Amino acid sequence: MKFHRIAARLLATCLALTLVTTVAAQGLPDDALLARVQDYIKKSWTTLTRSNQDLPQALPDPKLPRGPGEPWLLYIAPGEARAGIDAEVRAVFGEKAKARVEIRTLPRDVLSIREHGLLYLPRPYVVPGGRFNEMYGWDSYFIQVGLLRDKELARARDMVENFLYEITRYGTILNANRTYFLSRSQPPFLTRMILGVYDQEHDIAWLRATVPAIERYYRFWTSAPHAVAELGLSRYFDLGSGPAPEVLADEKDEAGRTHYDRAREYYRTHEVTDYDESLYYDTARDQLTDLFYKGDRSMRESGFDPSSRFGALNVDVIHYAPVCLNTLLYMMEDDAARIMTTLGDAAAARTWRSRAAERRDRINRLLWHEEAGLYYDYNFRTRRLRPYDFATTFYPLWAGIASPAQAAKVQQNLAKFEAPGGLLTSTTVTGNQWDAPFGWAPLQMIAVDGLRRYGFHEDADRIAAKFVALVAKEFDEHGTIVEKYDLRRRESDVAADITFGYSANQVGFGWTNAVVLELLAGVRQPVAR
Repeated sequence: MKFHRIAARLLATCLALTLVTTVAAQGLPDDALLARVQDYIKKSWTTLTRSNQDLPQALPDPKLPRGPGEPWLLYIAPGEARAGIDAEVRAVFGEKAKARVEIRTLPRDVLSIREHGLLYLPRPYVVPGGRFNEMYGWDSYFIQVGLLRDKELARARDMVENFLYEITRYGTILNANRTYFLSRSQPPFLTRMILGVYDQEHDIAWLRATVPAIERYYRFWTSAPHAVAELGLSRYFDLGSGPAPEVLADEKDEAGRTHYDRAREYYRTHEVTDYDESLYYDTARDQLTDLFYKGDRSMRESGFDPSSRFGALNVDVIHYAPVCLNTLLYMMEDDAARIMTTLGDAAAARTWRSRAAERRDRINRLLWHEEAGLYYDYNFRTRRLRPYDFATTFYPLWAGIASPAQAAKVQQNLAKFEAPGGLLTSTTVTGNQWDAPFGWAPLQMIAVDGLRRYGFHEDADRIAAKFVALVAKEFDEHGTIVEKYDLRRRESDVAADITFGYSANQVGFGWTNAVVLELLAGVRQPVAR
């Protein structure tokens, strides 16, 4: 038996090495295939755009479908001009408006909503695709990168305008514009998006008008409950409680079990040593605790839903200062300093630069592991770093936080993450969709840009070429671009290996489309190794 296991491992290793050699020899796809991919992406911006002029496409929610004959619900903020929105709806649906859609004003306690619906946004927006038929928090940044690269400036600006509207009307940039997302945000990229538009248009008046929203959104992340006061850093933390409605309705396996059913089974059948299991699971009653649901929701605010990065099922995320979030907040501070300098407010610029410098120092002091040569997440409950190798280690390179020596150490760890199809999300296979062997477009872009920033151009070109080649190969075979890929097998059929998360691969796909364009723009030449 032992011999067979060794033989199987050797065979797998040989196959992997053969695949790596083949991919390296291929480099970027040929021009004809790339042209087809780029044409698909260009057309997809229109296919994936939603607006109040096409409400029949925008209102349906694949995650929480309405029953036969039930109208779709469109929620508006208190104080919104209802008459104008009524007119928009009637213009789309005509006399059938009242039967097809019901407009409701948000209650004072938005967390009390039980019948969920779409949240009104004034401008058109690009959705990711598949089950994600709304405007998402961090997806939208990467989508906007693609829009700007594809000279879709009007759509790129509309995305920013909608986020400014969300901050004003709904209190923050939401996970997405559905009512069940009113309790949380997603990784913050607002200032990146604002500057992306400003650098094209140079509209000073528009830039000035964004400042109140920047300040309000910054306070969201740097005050309780997101602030970790003793560290001067921040965490992910959903404001709601109980099971997430969209998870109960949609994240089911073939046996009809929800994510929460599978979580209970996991606790019953596994010994959890990453954290105090009793915080999240009541063994005697075989029940998930209230804190489990808080952690589960907060994990979804992080965007990494789920992995084992913050321990089993990621629910211990509420006790961590994550490297990704705090790097993004550093970038917000640094961007805000640039914005205030551009607006001629030197005092405000100094304040923002000071905040950025303090956060940079804290990240390098608390989240850097010198011996491992990687950035990790800090558990402020245990006062320890969690040495879990994850692709968010490249965020500080992308932001320019790392010293040249730190960047070199991260680069020396590339072999841990690099696979035939690009960079793995983590180095551990867990059955979670945000762990090995899976790879996601945003982390490819961040890592490639981070490596390039510190002069590792050959590595950046090689990884970019690998991921673009994989996306193009699968597009050639299936005619679509999807959300996630198995980077070791170089395939998009991932369902069989995903236990936690949604196993179906989503077609579209906004951020993959965008990252392909961005990687292609950055690659100097195909690089083989």
